[in-house]
Amino acid sequence: MTQRGIFITFEGVEGSGKTTQAQRLATALGSNVLLTREPGGTPIAERIRDLFLTSEGITPMTELLLIAAARTQHVEEQIRPALQAKRTVICDRFIDATVAYQGYRGGIDLALIHQLNRTATGGLTPDITFILDLLPEVGLSRQQQDDAHRDRLDRESLELHRKVREGYLSVARANSHRVKLIDAAQSPDVVHAAILAEYQDYVW
Repeated sequence: MTQRGIFITFEGVEGSGKTTQAQRLATALGSNVLLTREPGGTPIAERIRDLFLTSEGITPMTELLLIAAARTQHVEEQIRPALQAKRTVICDRFIDATVAYQGYRGGIDLALIHQLNRTATGGLTPDITFILDLLPEVGLSRQQQDDAHRDRLDRESLELHRKVREGYLSVARANSHRVKLIDAAQSPDVVHAAILAEYQDYVW
């Protein structure tokens, strides 16, 4: 931790509250924080994000390659320089989202996904990952309350959202050294307190 900043990622199904919790942690940690997101985080990657979220009929493999392209730009332009400057980086989604969405939901071979993730990131992995676990039907009901901001992923079937959750739970089991599984059915304040406690345990 003395050689670079801490890299924290947030993951979860649609409606899990991960974006809100990432923002709350960034506020709690102060000014030496880069809060960013995937896909996105740079002008090029944000253009890819728009294409990714608005294109109907897009295949899982196309999704995977678009995400990898955006991630490569994001890591090289934003994440790695911030870490080298000893800033804390908080990213809303990262490599585990690709496993859950393009792997478990999209059916793409996980070995290929892991290889492409390593290539896109240059081997960079998070220090801590918070997976906000929530039943997909609960998350989708939250999303439906804000229908104007729903994207094509929000509108997919419950079965596909359940596959995403299955993927995240598999990631948590396989990466217990870095993944903190948080019950996102709790109130936002309780979730934030749990995240802050896990972060403090890590840095101390």
